[in-house]
Amino acid sequence: MRKIPPVELVLAGERVLLNPNQRRIGLTGGIATGKTTVAQWLIEAGIPVLDADSYAREAVQPGTDILARIVDRYGPQILQANGHLDRQQLGNRVFQDAHERQWLEQQIHPYVRDRFLMALTTTHAATPTLTLVIPLLFEAQMTDLVTEVWVVTCSLAQQQDRLMHRNQLSPEQALARMQSQMDLAAKVAQADVVLDNTGTREGLWEQVQQAIERYPP
Repeated sequence: MRKIPPVELVLAGERVLLNPNQRRIGLTGGIATGKTTVAQWLIEAGIPVLDADSYAREAVQPGTDILARIVDRYGPQILQANGHLDRQQLGNRVFQDAHERQWLEQQIHPYVRDRFLMALTTTHAATPTLTLVIPLLFEAQMTDLVTEVWVVTCSLAQQQDRLMHRNQLSPEQALARMQSQMDLAAKVAQADVVLDNTGTREGLWEQVQQAIERYPP
């Protein structure tokens, strides 16, 4: 088991305390490995879910400082006609350029972290158990927000195939997105719980149930 992190962290320059008795599941894995499926099951099991991707989308809404910085860097053509960020176009840029990807993450990750901390110290401060879905949990150095790490994994061939069908990508585009993330095996090596999604949905659900019951809410 990983060491439980300190519960005193910093939000907007101020020290905040996290509930020391709270179970905070950090759900992560590779792109298209099945994190969304697992998160939905956890919601159905009565465990609240906070989603990094939702916060990241919030960070680039029209009128935000982060979107303004993105437009300054890439030009107004990075926007759709309605003024919203063209996420597909931005993805095509950053997934092929590690420098640009790092720049973008430096804009968004601090915002996402602050939104998690805000929720953990206000609306969900007293929630006994909850899940933080953070695809880049390790890459963004957010493991200090959680008390245990669950990694959803599958074979690389399955991952690529699922990503191609889900996002209508070519094999090369899907592989570029996979390779932009930390190696999946390295994430598995640091997990408290490994959820193997190479088989059936029923088999995955059984693993989720067992993981929930390891430390009952």
